[in-house]
Amino acid sequence: MSNLTKLALEQSLKRFLLKKPLDKITIKDLTDDIGISRMSFYYHFKDIYDLVEWSCIYDATNALKGNKTYDTWQEGLTSIFEAVLQNKPFILNVYHTTTQDSIERFLFTTVHDLILGVVREKAQGTDITEEQIQFIADFYKYSFVGIMLDWIHKGMCEDYHEIVYNMANTLHGSIANSISNFTNEAK
Repeated sequence: MSNLTKLALEQSLKRFLLKKPLDKITIKDLTDDIGISRMSFYYHFKDIYDLVEWSCIYDATNALKGNKTYDTWQEGLTSIFEAVLQNKPFILNVYHTTTQDSIERFLFTTVHDLILGVVREKAQGTDITEEQIQFIADFYKYSFVGIMLDWIHKGMCEDYHEIVYNMANTLHGSIANSISNFTNEAK
């Protein structure tokens, strides 16, 4: 039942973001819209920004749908772009307020999860350390998120399929190469 309330609050927030900026939306707006008490809101979230962050993470988790392997990471990245584009008014509104760090955290968390799965898969059977695996995942995470934030900043006009294709071409073989470089360094 509590997830239903969270989802209803998320949908209400997204509807309001089509009409006004985030900093003009109140908890009363949301609770009146879905017919719950303010106390119910505070049972789930500490403030609207907490709801924004939960919404980003929830949408990201749904977007990835397990596409975290070497063979499916492009689908996972495409799904992240699609989730961002489907929520364009929400993302742009949040991005252009003081809470744009919520969008960045959402992207960093989601992309890191995606890349980490790929790096771990490619590192199986090597003597690379967990710290090195994390470093490689972080390295690519910052690159991917930087490109995505640039796309968001420019209004999401560029075809994201082309961006994913270019990222895939740039990345092709480089994770395995990075792992190899770390394992050869140890010898």
